[in-house]
Amino acid sequence: MVFSSTIFLFAFLPAVLAVYYIINPKYQNVCLLFSSLFFYSWGEPKKILVMLFSIFLNYCAAFFIDTFHKKRLLQNSIFVAAVLCNIGILFFFKYIDFFIQNVNFIIHSNIPKTNIAMPIGISFFTFQSLSYVIDVKRKKVTVQKNPLDLGLYISFFPQLIAGPIVRYIDINQQLHVRHTGIQEFSEGCSRFMAGFSKKILLADQLAPYIDTIFAQNGISAPSAWFGLIAYTLQIYFDFSGYSDMAIGLGKMFGFDFPENFDYPYIAKSVKEFWRRWHISLSHWFRDYVYIPLGGSRHGTMRTYINLLVVWGLTGFWHGASWNFIFWGLYYFAFLALERFWWKKILSKLPTAVQHFYTISVVSIGWLLFRAEGPRAVIKYARSLFRLSSSMWVDFVYIIDRKCIFFVLLGIIFSIPTKQFLLSRIGRKSDSVHNCLLFTTFVVAIAFLLGTGFSPFLYFRF
Repeated sequence: MVFSSTIFLFAFLPAVLAVYYIINPKYQNVCLLFSSLFFYSWGEPKKILVMLFSIFLNYCAAFFIDTFHKKRLLQNSIFVAAVLCNIGILFFFKYIDFFIQNVNFIIHSNIPKTNIAMPIGISFFTFQSLSYVIDVKRKKVTVQKNPLDLGLYISFFPQLIAGPIVRYIDINQQLHVRHTGIQEFSEGCSRFMAGFSKKILLADQLAPYIDTIFAQNGISAPSAWFGLIAYTLQIYFDFSGYSDMAIGLGKMFGFDFPENFDYPYIAKSVKEFWRRWHISLSHWFRDYVYIPLGGSRHGTMRTYINLLVVWGLTGFWHGASWNFIFWGLYYFAFLALERFWWKKILSKLPTAVQHFYTISVVSIGWLLFRAEGPRAVIKYARSLFRLSSSMWVDFVYIIDRKCIFFVLLGIIFSIPTKQFLLSRIGRKSDSVHNCLLFTTFVVAIAFLLGTGFSPFLYFRF
């Protein structure tokens, strides 16, 4: 089940909201837990066992880590075992076939693949589980003694499938006490409608053109660049749209989730881009990998090594493919370059040049995301510089006015245009915003009914 589906919009969500607000508040967490497990099992009922095992594993691990806090050796052993088990589950379901494939290639063996389907969202709920166990070990949070509440934290359906990665320390108090008034519910509805409209009216409208462009053989430079720009917009509106919906749904039930996007395409450096894009993932790697490795506290060489480890893992986290590993190393290279040259050269460039540099690096980086395999990346990269006298022929054949319209619309709304316009309106801005938002949401529903199911891009991670 996905947020941008009729079964979710017109059946699941209304039913859960109705039950949640009718029942006694002391049973609301139980309502949300079973609703979340039902939501997750809708598409793949067998994989709910992986989720339940993750809840059981991390509940027991944190409980014993807290119980044996005076026996450091035993506590550390339990902690290491818990971390390895979480990573092992993730490795088995997400990376085992990639590992087998590369072993077969290197030693010329014929080990059969498992062909095990990856549970949706396993990267996200595994990282949430790890943050809980780690923070209990660090004594930053108290252990959760109610398994149902911990189960709700790990499985809560708004952020279960594709984030944001909500750390236990951010919502542990909200699991027990939260306010669900009209104001919060209204804000949640507005945020959900905005994210839904992003997904349906921008990301999904660009998708068929992008698929067509990337499926072509030997396209010319104009078409290749246009396809890359379109995908740069699609992945932003798809993923940020999901995050908006997740944050909005959380508010409807009284939870405040962390922001996950802050107009990343207005960044003036790659470093700033990653402060604005998938913020919850960046913070997770910063707090649980980069800083424990020493961060930037032990000299230049050690800092670069730590960055290399973090970005290698960041790339691999996104998928079992060499493309994603290269993508992580690609960003490491630019972040290392910026660290060395930023104050000397890059920061002295005109602002427009800084923006152009950043969006160029990011857009080319998305090619590693979209293309299927390293060969496809090289092939498409060559197309970016394929010039000929007839290079506009395939562009006119593939791209129509509708696609150009949605790309221009995407560019407009990928920057803080809305805030600028509302500030110009003045006192009536809230009324105008709510009216336009509701109208846009209705239009998005009409588009959804006309086109049908469309999964989120980040489901694959």
